[in-house]
Amino acid sequence: MESSKPQYHAVIFPFMSKGHTIPLLHLAHLLLRRGTAVTVFTTPANHPFTAKFLSNTTASIIDLPFPENVPEIPSGIESTDKLPSISLYPQFALATERMQPDFERELESFPVVNFMVFDGFLWWAAESAVKFGIPRLLFYGMSNYASGLSKVVAESRALFGPELDDELINVSEFPWIKVTRNDFEPVFRDPELKGPHFEFLVKSLTGASVSNGYLSNSFYELEPVFVDYCNRSTRKTWCVGPLCLANTPRVETDPQKKPTWIQWLDEKQKQGSSVLYVAFGSQAEISAEQLKEIRTGLEESRVNFLWVIREKESELGDGFEERVKERGIIVRDWVDQMEILMHPSIQGFLSHCGWNSVLESICAGVPILAWPMMAEQHLNARMVVEEIKIGLRVETCNGSVRGFVKWEGLEKMVKELMEGEMGKKVRKKVNEFAEMAKKAMEEGTGSSWRTLDIPLQEFCRSKDDVNENE
Repeated sequence: MESSKPQYHAVIFPFMSKGHTIPLLHLAHLLLRRGTAVTVFTTPANHPFTAKFLSNTTASIIDLPFPENVPEIPSGIESTDKLPSISLYPQFALATERMQPDFERELESFPVVNFMVFDGFLWWAAESAVKFGIPRLLFYGMSNYASGLSKVVAESRALFGPELDDELINVSEFPWIKVTRNDFEPVFRDPELKGPHFEFLVKSLTGASVSNGYLSNSFYELEPVFVDYCNRSTRKTWCVGPLCLANTPRVETDPQKKPTWIQWLDEKQKQGSSVLYVAFGSQAEISAEQLKEIRTGLEESRVNFLWVIREKESELGDGFEERVKERGIIVRDWVDQMEILMHPSIQGFLSHCGWNSVLESICAGVPILAWPMMAEQHLNARMVVEEIKIGLRVETCNGSVRGFVKWEGLEKMVKELMEGEMGKKVRKKVNEFAEMAKKAMEEGTGSSWRTLDIPLQEFCRSKDDVNENE
């Protein structure tokens, strides 16, 4: 039986990016279900999104003003998906440090904070928590596979050998894995350690160094070798995901109130038709030339598809939408991706392999056609295709993991995923992991549910002990 007044108080501070914010808001739901009071920090422009996500909960939301007059960042932009160019990401992230004085004033006003969960990109929030003696749990929204490989490769300086950018390199700690230089962003491959990307990376590591451990949006059964490695080689890592399964089940809505794309999927389900979901996240920048190839590949494949596209890429031209209207729908709005993936008609996902998307696809039992674009997505794609074998990979025209994809190669792999023998194999495998994911998040018994108990008990009890001794 829940007490009327929460016994403990947690602060959650997500980075100002949808992909970083969403899993931490799912975590807020989990903590609230356990009777913990939750305060989420955000900024005024991000408040409506956060408030909607936490509607019908008792979570508190505090807005901190986003810094003004940031070089190269237009006024009013408070989320990375609104940046005019993804190249400005480090400048945006470094500017958030100016929010620290306002954050500390708010922390000072709380009677008690039992622990804080902070995004790894907000290193300065951890420094503030140290000042106030608040236990700190770092959240990195990435797989333990990607974290582990990045650490091994960095420490062994494997990317600075004689190999070419697309030549396979052995990973010392994991001898069955091979990577290429192109699987990593330039900041990891550049011997010249300078510039905003490097400065941001170094500062992020300072937040990690003062954390009491990591909360991982994963489940142990998905990547046990890599969770064990992270536990041995870094700070304690607690797998508490997939956090996308933390929300309470949705109430069935009036069919007329459903978004048009869900109504469209319902029609496809009635026809007995399978659909490919296509989405590349809110950050990736796709050239007009590459968009044209995607458009042609989807059209020539003859599969049904639902393609979510960013506003700045929305002009597909050439009468494409009219020609494919019977079997394809283009969506230019913000969508509930999990709702789409869970729809029975969705049988494949052409994805950039952002970690949230990988987890959501696993939970929905939908196999992936991997097309990584940036950040650690190339490592996630290797995990999806080579390690856990729940997906296939697009073919680039020159064989490079960062190569251009022509429509013929895309058409071939789309058809293989949706209709081919390899598609059947990865579909079977992803359904096995879907069952494991659900079990991991089962209340009271799941591995991730029980794992979250460990840091909560540790940090809430230690605070109690301090209070009793005062």
